[in-house]
Amino acid sequence: MTANHLVLSGTVCKTPLRKVSPSGIPHCQFVLEHRSVQEEAGLSRQAWCRMPVIISGHALSAITHSITVGTVLTVHGFISCHQAKNGLNKVVLHAEQIELIDSGD
Repeated sequence: MTANHLVLSGTVCKTPLRKVSPSGIPHCQFVLEHRSVQEEAGLSRQAWCRMPVIISGHALSAITHSITVGTVLTVHGFISCHQAKNGLNKVVLHAEQIELIDSGD
């Protein structure tokens, strides 16, 4: 098997969209915004991205009700390419594990 695993922390920046497929599988889609400082070639650099996330299945459906805009979390999963309605491809993170992070408020 070829490795495909991504761990990304960030803040939910778009309202989650919850759907149930015709076969009864729950899905939750949102966008996670990540900002950090990383070291590259011995220098610090700002890292930033927005990553679409999809949570599918009953196992994680309970946690999706806690996810709103502003929720800080860490997502573990795999990436895959999805074709948008406009025909462009985008990388999407398919969640296999989610950890809610206490923002300290």
